[in-house]
Amino acid sequence: MDVTFFQQLIDSEITELRALSSNSRESRAPVQLDQQSVGRLSRMDAMQQQSMDVAREERRQLRLASLASARRRIESDDYGYCLGCGEDIAEARLKIDPAVTLCVDCQALRQL
Repeated sequence: MDVTFFQQLIDSEITELRALSSNSRESRAPVQLDQQSVGRLSRMDAMQQQSMDVAREERRQLRLASLASARRRIESDDYGYCLGCGEDIAEARLKIDPAVTLCVDCQALRQL
């Protein structure tokens, strides 16, 4: 397995997620409730949008954590092994999600 390929894939996704996080910082800021400049429905829309942006950022941070964990597994030569059974994770599965920690069989068992 070409670990360098997966390292680059992980680093690329981390860079992209950090850029998205930085670019969306303003949209996650608290909504100003100025009654004079914005109507009630517009304020509600703004609050709903802000709430969705906060939730998006939470998912982004969870993904960044799983990618950082994958990087640590690469550095410790544990990358590509299932945390459930210890067997190799299929390379095709890692190409789809380089942060995956379980082989297909262990993932299926976990979902039961």
